[in-house]
Amino acid sequence: MTAPVSSPALPVQLQRERTHITVRGLSKAFQGSALYQNFDLDLPEGRIVSIFGPNGCGKSTLMNMIAGLIPVDAGKILFDGKTLKQTVIGYVFQQYREALFPWMRAIDNIAYPLRRAGLGKAQVKARVEELVSEFEIRFDLNRYPYELSGGQQQTVCIMRALAPKPEVLFLDEPFSALDYEMTLFIREKLQDVYLKTGVTMVIVSHDLEDAVYLSDRILLLTRRPTRIAEYMTFDMPRPRTPESMADPRFVAAKAKALEIFQREVRA
Repeated sequence: MTAPVSSPALPVQLQRERTHITVRGLSKAFQGSALYQNFDLDLPEGRIVSIFGPNGCGKSTLMNMIAGLIPVDAGKILFDGKTLKQTVIGYVFQQYREALFPWMRAIDNIAYPLRRAGLGKAQVKARVEELVSEFEIRFDLNRYPYELSGGQQQTVCIMRALAPKPEVLFLDEPFSALDYEMTLFIREKLQDVYLKTGVTMVIVSHDLEDAVYLSDRILLLTRRPTRIAEYMTFDMPRPRTPESMADPRFVAAKAKALEIFQREVRA
């Protein structure tokens, strides 16, 4: 894993910023209709970036092209100068119930990418125990996914994605199917992971509060053919708590993002 340039706990103005993900000339069309045309984007290393925009603008499609889940029609995507095959990534799917292997216990789902990578039993056990401690797991990981609540299943998905210590963690609407209590828990744990590791995160969200709350950068998109409407910086210190949503800085950032979003919806 690429080490963060500097501690993410430092104020943004005291940190050097490097580009982690470089997107150049990205093009994608569906049934002859252009979604992206010659699209360029730089995503910073060691930051949390949220992608937000009007329905149908291709938020998840953009992230999935970067993550290699959807082929591009044209363009180049590099991770710190490397190809996707040379990069360790983690991915958290929106439909967590379908993402977990139902025939495996939760603990085996978490360990799956480690075993697939060829790690020994002792290494796998140590890494899983580390994740269990970090997430303060109180439920039984020896159960099968169908025996767990939705929030517990999503927690297992995130732990599995983090197991191989990815350089980039992609999350596709990770809170969309969770109740508010579990949303607050996952927000807290993702921040804990970020502050400890400095891992670059890319989050697609349909909820503006989520998009602003976790992020250092909010990538606001236009209607299709999709362009960048605005690339906002939000440098409010961490850790952020539910009380942070009443902070004038959060309120101002959310209001600005909403204004841009509404402008694009009306366009």
